[in-house]
Amino acid sequence: MSFPGCGLLTPDLLTESAHVTIIMVMAGREPFTLIYDPKVIEHLEAIESKHHSLIRAGIEEQLLYEPETATRNRKPLDRPVEFGAKWELRLGPDNRFRVFYRVSLDQREVRILAMGVKDRNRLFLGGKEVEL
Repeated sequence: MSFPGCGLLTPDLLTESAHVTIIMVMAGREPFTLIYDPKVIEHLEAIESKHHSLIRAGIEEQLLYEPETATRNRKPLDRPVEFGAKWELRLGPDNRFRVFYRVSLDQREVRILAMGVKDRNRLFLGGKEVEL
């Protein structure tokens, strides 16, 4: 049996007691500090409480270590918004939740400035429709 790039695999090679173990050690990365703007509390209260833990986990997973790395669900904003956010994080079922934030690399801080619900082409922050 052979697999591309692996050469010939024989049954005894697969069952030998000597095998290679690769352990990847990630250098201790200092996490960013997450700072929530007071307005975010109002925004979160407008979102069903059953989603709060999902949102918190998503924010921690996505923003603690690489908040300025663009991904499919984490993008820099094309134009400035009135509350000063430079980045948008999309998360939750159907990516319906939006988190807007700004990063300070010098202080290793992520300031979460707004949180809302996207419904088609409409965005609601604190239950109120806003335009970006």
